[in-house]
Order: sequence, then structure tokens, then C-alpha cells
Amino acid sequence: MEVLNLVAAGLMNRQIAERLGVSTRTVDAHLRSIYAKLGLKSRSAATRFAVEHHLA
Repeated sequence: MEVLNLVAAGLMNRQIAERLGVSTRTVDAHLRSIYAKLGLKSRSAATRFAVEHHLA
């Protein structure tokens, strides 16, 4: 949820990793999981989903 919020806020993976204190590979893994669970294919689709569902 936190990663999705930060993506929707426009942060890049490196910025998300720094903010959360994890590696960029961990952020990549979280994003792949989010995309798979929500049936999304892109960062912009994830942002749209977050906004439409009042998650961001």
C-alpha cells in the first residue's frame, strides 16, 4: 500500500527505496506484486487505480 501511494505521488523507484529504507530491487518486487494482484501493466495504470480508489 505504501509503495502504491508513493508511485501515485510521482516518486521513482530509487526515491521510494530511499524513503522506505529498502533496496530498489525490493521496490521492483513490490511493484511486480502490485501489478499482478491488480491486473495492471504499467506505472500509470497503478497511479490511476490508486486515485480512482482513493488510495492516494
